[in-house]
Amino acid sequence: MDAELLLKRRVIMADALFAELVIWRVPRPLAGSSHGCKYRLALVSEGICVLRYDNEAGKGDHIHRLSRQLGYHFIDVDTLVGDFSNDVERWVDEHRNT
Repeated sequence: MDAELLLKRRVIMADALFAELVIWRVPRPLAGSSHGCKYRLALVSEGICVLRYDNEAGKGDHIHRLSRQLGYHFIDVDTLVGDFSNDVERWVDEHRNT
């Protein structure tokens, strides 16, 4: 089985703010992950990636918040997208008038 693209979407939120979501179903888990998805969900503001969920091979599931990296417990694709969306909303709320 080849990798199957499940989602590829760019959401423009403002002139210099967008979210990009890319999720693949892969035939076997990446090193460091225990599930069959490869993903990259990012929030970019003014050309800087301020939030990213991904599972880079060897590093497993994790979240980048600017320069901080935190572990992430992957449950399923719907939960992943929901968690990311909630973090995006929090970030937008915190930075609305800055």
